[in-house]
Amino acid sequence: MTSLQELLLSRIKDVPDYPKPGVMFKDITPLLADATAFTALTDALTEITLRHGATKVVGLEARGFILAAPVAVRAGVGFVPVRKAGKLPGATLGQSYALEYGTAEIEIHADALESDDRVLVIDDVLATGGTAEASLELIRRAGAQVTGIAVLMELGFLGGRARLEPALAGAPLEALVTI
Repeated sequence: MTSLQELLLSRIKDVPDYPKPGVMFKDITPLLADATAFTALTDALTEITLRHGATKVVGLEARGFILAAPVAVRAGVGFVPVRKAGKLPGATLGQSYALEYGTAEIEIHADALESDDRVLVIDDVLATGGTAEASLELIRRAGAQVTGIAVLMELGFLGGRARLEPALAGAPLEALVTI
């Protein structure tokens, strides 16, 4: 384990039985409150962004916003939020995806991406991969190229990576920490 992984893991708090019994929630707010850890996280995600030649980063609602926005500033690229349906003004592109019990929809502004954009998706956690998969579809429908996905933490036991492999179409998925 690298010193970066050790630092990040030391600042992620386990919260048992949240949001429901049997779930071990991974709370990243202590990491965000620690300037050293948050800076190290932002630096690592910025390095991934630059290595992949991204021209825009997409942050997934809501914690993905917190991570992607400072990365965009550091990397000198644009930031595009992917929001829950109905939260963006103006013309949007939407994508539905399956949840355990029902469906959800995410959206981006219809004019947020251009055909020459190379887009890196950033989020805090990769769990089952549903939201990330829908975001990849949105990016491609907008005409942009997906350069990959970068996450702080991958919950490997939930199978999100396997679900995303077809949608990634060869683009990499990078997790700073895998649990």
